[in-house]
Amino acid sequence: MTTDFSEAPLKASDTPDIPAVVAGLRKTFASGRTRDIEWRKRQLLALEKLMVDNEPAIAEALAKDLGRSPFEAWLADIASTATEAKDAAKNVGKWTKRKYKLLESSQLPGRGWVEYEPYGTVLIIGAWNFPFALTLGPAVGALAAGNTIVLKPSEVAPASSALMAELVPRYLDRDAVVVIEGDGAVSQELIEQGFDRVFFTGGTEIGRKVYQAAAAHLSPVTLELGGKSPVIVAQDADVEVAAKRIAWTKLINSGQICIAPDYVLAHASVRDQLVDELKKAVTKFEAENKGGKRIVNERHFARLTNALSATKGQVVVGGQSNADAIEIHPTVVVDPALDEPLMTDEIFGPILPVVTVQSLDEAIAFVNSRPKPLAAYLFTKSKAVRERVVKQVPAGGMLVNSLLFHFATAKLPFGGVGPSGMGAYHGKWGFEEFSHRKTVMTKPTRPDVTAMIYPPYTEKAWKLARRIF
Repeated sequence: MTTDFSEAPLKASDTPDIPAVVAGLRKTFASGRTRDIEWRKRQLLALEKLMVDNEPAIAEALAKDLGRSPFEAWLADIASTATEAKDAAKNVGKWTKRKYKLLESSQLPGRGWVEYEPYGTVLIIGAWNFPFALTLGPAVGALAAGNTIVLKPSEVAPASSALMAELVPRYLDRDAVVVIEGDGAVSQELIEQGFDRVFFTGGTEIGRKVYQAAAAHLSPVTLELGGKSPVIVAQDADVEVAAKRIAWTKLINSGQICIAPDYVLAHASVRDQLVDELKKAVTKFEAENKGGKRIVNERHFARLTNALSATKGQVVVGGQSNADAIEIHPTVVVDPALDEPLMTDEIFGPILPVVTVQSLDEAIAFVNSRPKPLAAYLFTKSKAVRERVVKQVPAGGMLVNSLLFHFATAKLPFGGVGPSGMGAYHGKWGFEEFSHRKTVMTKPTRPDVTAMIYPPYTEKAWKLARRIF
């Protein structure tokens, strides 16, 4: 089956011999080098050093690809990846220790434990919107688990992809970690090699294609996808703070974030105040920016402007765009039609619909009538409201009175559910995602307590077995 994974028409050039590269990585893994805990620590600390040493170059690449400011480059791609790599180096020895389990009395004498072993040679397909964090970030877990790795950065962020291809072999073990650049055809050829695990970050539709292609080889897959992440603003919310935090998050990377607030469900009693505070926040945050927010390419720009031109809602903030600069001004749309593109498709841009609801029940029902999101957000001062939403709204992750920060911690798992993804990573969870949890049990040969259930099966033996088992 031919599957198109491309998000852009860019073609790969000078693509290496992929089967040979993968064979080399498998040879390295078979040597046992990557299983050594000290090797893993050195690689993780080298990855941290890669990010810290090259902050100016990384920021420059992100500016070329995405129009990202140096602060946002540091916050979203550099600091998060470096910190997680350092944390993993500190803890990998503890994570790999055997986890002994007390066996049932019927299994005694004996011991049992969980042995964490690396899958082998794994493939990580990164995303363009945070190219370093979403390519090298998953590599933290893969390195901690002791795998050899192919990193395939997104071709939609070519400067970042080229920089990774340059830096990775300078800092990491080049026999164990390889960067392969290229378009969707390269991703397809890579998956056809039958990796021991595939990790993909990107859109839901391409995620389905990756999953289907990997299934032919029974390669286990982790999918970090997206969806329409809602923000519920309850009637008791601190509206001023909610507006600032929603606006700030929506403006980062021009709203091109898989866990960006995709739409707001605002209680009717606070809707107008929220819209006013959003206007103030956007005006303040964008005071030094005379243009709009940069969109990654013309295709995504056209998708966003078409959705905006089709809206039946009231544009209360922004709405302007500049095709030459592929920029869109931060835009707030109040009460769009629920069946228009702004409310049916993931926005992935600096446009924020605000939908009026009459009750918390209506907000919960609205979210639950749609595919499960990667993130769900709630603003409230009430513990009772918080507990209702936490228990009744399924999502990959949830934040109360904030947004985005659950991605930045190594102490909690990050992942989707249903169409927003499968599997989770960061910190220990990333190590576990790239490790096979192997069951091991040992038993003594003397005394041979199993003799009681050897045939012939006498009535006495059966009665004894019933009592024991």
